[in-house]
Amino acid sequence: MGRPLLLAAVAALLLLPPTGTGAAVTRLRVSANFECRATADRTLSRPRCRRPSRPGPPLEPPALSLSRARLCLPAQPCQPCLRVRLALPTSELGGVRGLQLTFLELGSNRAGWLQVWQRRRALGSSAWQVQFDCFPAESGRQVLVSLRTIPDRGLALSCSHLVTAEPPGPVFTHAWVPEVRAIEVWVPEGPALMVRLCHQLALECEELPRPFHQQVLVPGGHHISLPYEFLVPCLCIEASYSHHDSPRSKHCPFHDRPDAYGPELWSSVHFHDYSTSSKDQMVMVLSASCPLRPRATLCWREAADEAAPCHDIPNSTASEDEQVYILDKVDVHPQLCFRFSYKNSSHVECPHQPETAWNVSVSVLGLQLRLHLTSRIPAAFSAALCQHRGGQCEPEAPLYTVTQPEGSAPGELALLLPVQVLGSCVLVWRSDVHFARKQLLCPDGERGSWRGLRGQWKWADTPFTAPLPVSHRHFGLLGLVLALGLVVIVLLLNCRGAWRPDDGVPGGRPVLLLYSPDSEEHLGLVCALAERLRAGLGCDVRLDLWEAGGLGQAGALPWLYAQRGRVGRQRGTVLLLWSRGSARLFHRWQVGMADRMPGDAHDIFGAAMACLHGELGAVGGGGGWVLAYFSRLCSPRDVPRPLRPLPTYRLPRQLPGLLGALRGSPPAPRRCRRGRAGGLLHRLLEVGAGEGSPLHRPPGAAAGT
Repeated sequence: MGRPLLLAAVAALLLLPPTGTGAAVTRLRVSANFECRATADRTLSRPRCRRPSRPGPPLEPPALSLSRARLCLPAQPCQPCLRVRLALPTSELGGVRGLQLTFLELGSNRAGWLQVWQRRRALGSSAWQVQFDCFPAESGRQVLVSLRTIPDRGLALSCSHLVTAEPPGPVFTHAWVPEVRAIEVWVPEGPALMVRLCHQLALECEELPRPFHQQVLVPGGHHISLPYEFLVPCLCIEASYSHHDSPRSKHCPFHDRPDAYGPELWSSVHFHDYSTSSKDQMVMVLSASCPLRPRATLCWREAADEAAPCHDIPNSTASEDEQVYILDKVDVHPQLCFRFSYKNSSHVECPHQPETAWNVSVSVLGLQLRLHLTSRIPAAFSAALCQHRGGQCEPEAPLYTVTQPEGSAPGELALLLPVQVLGSCVLVWRSDVHFARKQLLCPDGERGSWRGLRGQWKWADTPFTAPLPVSHRHFGLLGLVLALGLVVIVLLLNCRGAWRPDDGVPGGRPVLLLYSPDSEEHLGLVCALAERLRAGLGCDVRLDLWEAGGLGQAGALPWLYAQRGRVGRQRGTVLLLWSRGSARLFHRWQVGMADRMPGDAHDIFGAAMACLHGELGAVGGGGGWVLAYFSRLCSPRDVPRPLRPLPTYRLPRQLPGLLGALRGSPPAPRRCRRGRAGGLLHRLLEVGAGEGSPLHRPPGAAAGT
């Protein structure tokens, strides 16, 4: 007798199939005491292969053991199946890489196979212990199972098992008692039942949290009242007999009841907020008693009160993965919330952090509004004047933008806007995100005082308004209107003579003044110079802050090219006022042009650089352009190399030379000092007093300095 026959004889002694019922199996899987992988035919799909977390008692090899179990796959009714346990003496067989199980259900002739492979060979390995859960079979069918090794080492084991019908589960009745928040369970005469409440998840019914978790043995003919915490659709009653591996009966009576989808459903959910302003991202993670997958969209809550309405924001659905909800490009705010919707109910959950990443205030400076922006994160901000129409405040062109670049320290940014119409309001928002809070600032009753009145939201260039309480101090507002009107009348009377230019001053030759709105101080100097050139010397100054009406009708880029053409036809000058912020914006414009990125339709500075770049590239181009900078805000090193061929003037020291360039003739220092140019120079010296050096005889325009 050879060795294979001896092994087969030993195996025959061990092939007595055990009796008893099997535990429920929720997925096909293979458990082994070595690292393995499993393959199977279409009958068994592809089971997962893993090490057992709690290995049972080992079998003495060689052995093949079969037992009955129940297979309960998700969304499918439970059915009987066959569990297989085996042990192989691999050290005696030598060179075994895997094993194959073959199944045949007699009567139906349904067959299948399963292969289990060892991923890596272990030194000095013990006998293989493998368990397969499980082969589906019909009740009352005989199933034949055979085993061989891969490669074949002469060991062949086979066994059969009769799959008996599963006994019926226990019978009980129940009643919902909402007054005491409990469910009464009645057990009929007969054996005692183990009864509990549980939450039905995808694969198992999970016990309720304490102190509501109870598993009570109820004698036949008695009843028990089981309390619950929340009425949810996955709340179920489960009953079983007292012996081990008893069949179970389960009823989930609230799955189709509308009562289970009310406020208690959302009270059972824990919301974990991980939203961060630094990432412009809203993130919430749900921990729910029931396997919910609600839909989450944005809404804007009118007030911090939980009872306040929350207005839906279209096209703002968050992505979901394993109950983690994420929405990017959001200006995170305590009143920008997620609305979770599931079947016929919804719940609003707002970020748990009350702080905001930025804020804005406004002050009045003459006929200009000075916006003070403070931000803890790098961001870009836009502002626009607006007029109330039909309960909304619609923004009007032009838009004014300022940016706090990456890597810069948190601080204050500033924007200057003209007051076009008395009583105008200002909208301010972040322009570098998709969902941006619009802060609305309107004149308050006190003169010179402005107050935030409304919260608005903007997405896809469409504003959404959520009204907040509005101040109605009419007498204070009337005083502000009268005061501003008086200022306008005085300015008009003073400008009547100033607009009649003397001989030798630039007169009607137009000056197109371009700049970058990068700092409050630079904007103040730009406006001061423009006002002095217009009122003191009679220059026809074209400044976007003074052209809001035409700019709004034509658009930013058409307005710029129209003004450049007009200045060229009338032999005027384009005055480019430079600063350190202009150098940063110029570098950003160069990068965008190199990457062929489309420019912002409202970026006047970027369009001006594109226009200048085209003219400098033409033969003999660049004429009609003059560059100037204020010495306290800029240095010659801040002028980019491509712009250094332009006539460049340092202000206020070289102001007479600049006036000569605007006049189209060499500078006349004596005349400038005696006439209006001298007064202009004196006033600008007062504005730019930080230079601190005495006024010398100005040199000519020095290109590249």
